[in-house]
Amino acid sequence: MSVWSSLYIGSSGLSAHSKAINVVGDNIANVSTVGYKSSSARFNDVLGRRTLSGQSLGAGVEMGGVTQEFGQGTFIHSGGSLDFAISGEGFFALEGELDGVDGEYYTRDGRFTLDTEGFLVNQHGLRVQGYGLADDGSIEGASGDISLGGTVPPIPTSSVDFGLNLNASEATAGPFDPLDPGATSNFSTSVTIHDSLGAAHRVDVYFVANGAGAWEWHAMADGGELTGGTQGVPTEIADGNLTFTTDGALDTEVVNASSADFLGATGGQAVAFDFGDAITTDGGTGLTGSTQYASNSSVDSLNQDGMGPGELIDVMTAEDGTITGVYTNGQTQPMAKVAIAMFQAPGSLFRASDQLWSATRSSGQVVMGEAGTGGRGSVAQGSLEGSNVDLGNELVTLIAYQRAFQANARTISTADEMLSEIANLKR
Repeated sequence: MSVWSSLYIGSSGLSAHSKAINVVGDNIANVSTVGYKSSSARFNDVLGRRTLSGQSLGAGVEMGGVTQEFGQGTFIHSGGSLDFAISGEGFFALEGELDGVDGEYYTRDGRFTLDTEGFLVNQHGLRVQGYGLADDGSIEGASGDISLGGTVPPIPTSSVDFGLNLNASEATAGPFDPLDPGATSNFSTSVTIHDSLGAAHRVDVYFVANGAGAWEWHAMADGGELTGGTQGVPTEIADGNLTFTTDGALDTEVVNASSADFLGATGGQAVAFDFGDAITTDGGTGLTGSTQYASNSSVDSLNQDGMGPGELIDVMTAEDGTITGVYTNGQTQPMAKVAIAMFQAPGSLFRASDQLWSATRSSGQVVMGEAGTGGRGSVAQGSLEGSNVDLGNELVTLIAYQRAFQANARTISTADEMLSEIANLKR
């Protein structure tokens, strides 16, 4: 091998290790970048000519490529309801336009937000992919854009459950006068009922003692809120009867009529008024719900199943990627499930900008699925995956590359000295 060859061999070492130092520098620069995955340099030897004995002589080194390291990064607690991290294998799948090119991209950076149309997107507006869900939480159809916007429709009240005590010592108050309900009843309470549009209506329920454990009740609404009614005039929308045993247990409960025509809403709204597990009516004990004891009349519990329309105010995400919306009306509803992408050879993915990768022929086709299935990791809400760069290891590697660079520089300077000696032979 000639002295000239030594110069070129040393030069190849300088070039390869300079590129390798760039790789380490990139890792160190991204030690705090969310979702960043470190890289490592690969070196390949270069063969030159063969000797007379058939042996190959080395001609230096080249950097053969960069290997992506997809090891798990450290979790960073952010508290953001739309911040996600993957614990385990897989990528979040994104679709949209990046640098003027529509495509499919994959990332471990889970910093997501909602755009103006209610779609879940990353910082570049690429839409996160997932599955739509039915009301029972089952998946509907193939993966697509995740939409979390909109409102939930109202739920009209269909039942009201009372838990109360009616004073057994009350004297008979009747007959009941709908135009003067307060003066012709023994006890009253109120409940809010929602119509088919979600509008809330106050309904007053009056209880009238008829003696011997018998009571009647009347549900009254303001006539101004009913079709054909008069503002300020109480109008009956439901009535019924209750009877109690001599032990104060609820024996029978009857709804005689129930129908409300609230303005602008669906007419004939029937509400089931339930006062407990009546002995004869329900086959119950008569002690769960309403009773008649010799103590002041009072309401222990009161529930109705209606709700007004609700706006999305928060989301809760389970480990399997199920996103449940929380609405202003207190309702919760499963909305979507985040999809997790897997590849046969993730190390062969093409690295784009901003912690994004795209599929290549070598990486294999993407396989979409639910979190926690098929080797996919689980989803953690309120956390982000930090860089997987090991700073200490990178600094040690940097020192090793620096020493190798210096050694190759020494090879060149030594070859230069030898050439100088050869040039001086003519003197």
